[in-house]
Amino acid sequence: MDECQLREKLKEFRGLPAETEWLEFKTAETKFDVDKIGKCFSAISNESNLKEKESGWLVFGINDVDKRIVGTKFRLNRKSLDSLKGEISQNTTSRIGFIEIYELIFPEGRVLMFQIPKARPGVPTEWKGFCYGREGDNTIPLSEEKRDRIRNQTVREDWSASIVADATIDDLDPTAIHKARENYRSKFPNKAAELDSWNDATFLNKLKITRQGRITRTAIILLGREESEHFVNPADIKIRWVLKDSRGNEIDWAIESCPFLLAVDRVYSRIRNLKYRYLKNDTLFPDEVDRYEPFIIREAINNCIAHQDYLLGGRVNVIEGEDFLVFTNLGAFIPGSVERVIHENTPEENYRNKFLVTAMVNLNMVETIGSGIRTMFNFQRKRFFPLPDYDLTENKVRVTVIGKVLDMDFASVLARDRDLSLEEIMMLDKVQKKKTLSTIEIKHLRSKGLIEGKKPNYFISAKVAQKTGQKAKYTKARAFDKPKYFELIINCIKQHEFAERSDIDELLWDVLPTWMSDFQKKTKINHLLTELSTKRKEISNIGTTRQSKWIIC
Repeated sequence: MDECQLREKLKEFRGLPAETEWLEFKTAETKFDVDKIGKCFSAISNESNLKEKESGWLVFGINDVDKRIVGTKFRLNRKSLDSLKGEISQNTTSRIGFIEIYELIFPEGRVLMFQIPKARPGVPTEWKGFCYGREGDNTIPLSEEKRDRIRNQTVREDWSASIVADATIDDLDPTAIHKARENYRSKFPNKAAELDSWNDATFLNKLKITRQGRITRTAIILLGREESEHFVNPADIKIRWVLKDSRGNEIDWAIESCPFLLAVDRVYSRIRNLKYRYLKNDTLFPDEVDRYEPFIIREAINNCIAHQDYLLGGRVNVIEGEDFLVFTNLGAFIPGSVERVIHENTPEENYRNKFLVTAMVNLNMVETIGSGIRTMFNFQRKRFFPLPDYDLTENKVRVTVIGKVLDMDFASVLARDRDLSLEEIMMLDKVQKKKTLSTIEIKHLRSKGLIEGKKPNYFISAKVAQKTGQKAKYTKARAFDKPKYFELIINCIKQHEFAERSDIDELLWDVLPTWMSDFQKKTKINHLLTELSTKRKEISNIGTTRQSKWIIC
């Protein structure tokens, strides 16, 4: 949206007789609490859905009474302003965030326009686990009535089930139909005798890929000849595979079109599933395994096909690095969160492409969304590899699968510990990857004594450290008690009559918590020296501020 369009839109907003549920003005002269922004985000997103708006708006720098421009100095630095996108998305349903944050400069001052996506059909937008709405100009918990209205929405008409009027069975690939028969026989061995008696038209109806003999979009996607792709325009029926080196440079690529039933095998064959060698630890680990479990690769690609929002015109992508794979498809994640899928362990009731998903299940291409994802997680868990990482931002699903062990002791004990649920292992997996934990996750892990530390720098607790053989790592991550640091400083000065700041930095640097940045370590040492000299009066500086020389008083 360009500046002229934004100015016109703002003029339109200011001309409305009053604030609406999907539009809110705030003066926000200098600061504004992020938690309040998150609640506004949830409320406006939900109300935009109910009012059938494509998006909602939160506007800073406008007086909400007379709509006068007063200007805002909220996060003047653009980098800091953009970081708000991540701060919000970390605590929302499916990690959705602002569509964009726009800045407009007027003679009266600066105005910020936050564009907020509407809640997805069937899924109210939450902030830190709670849904909000608006009543007049007040942000309040979303009423049960409004919550039910959103939840009861259908995803939308099933695009994949539509008939392609001009297509015939001749537009389908004979090799793909033969492969479909093999897969169907494998999926339903009790129907093998019947299958042999069915002609192609009967088989495709039984497969639920055609409707009363008429070709559907699903039939073109899964079994269509490559030249039949035009029948489903503007959808882009492509899978793009990219190989990258350690520096992120593309070194090879390929694009596969329909029929996707065959394209999946062609993409799979390109992935270099090399052997990964373990260091033996008693009898726990084999000498070597494939870097990726084949089921995970196929399930991930097929899930992208099944749940792609084809109306967005994008491709399915498979990106291969030296020790990771990334799978992406366009469209929001219908269940809302992976945690919910794992926790409920039941098939999803709503699908974007229900007709397509049904056909793929019959073809033995995918399991249901609940069992398939859980199986992927359990494969990684059994191999002692990091769990699949789901990024659900930017209206797409991005799944990263790592093909190596990040921490052998940590991973192996977590994988074997029967006291930990898969949900808890997922939370601790975030700690291992230094990823942000939600407030609910932090509370749960603390209640079970599994983590320690302060936000955002959490580390495994002594309880887990002892189980995983990470006692040294735990001690390095946890700060000493303050008297211990005082003792080290004083003993150093006594032994050498005096100590310069560089000496004290060198003394304490490696015993300060490993999660601290260099700046944080410098600040910590400053505070220790200040307390020892000004409050406790045990040491004093006989040098200068720049060239300190500390002695015992």
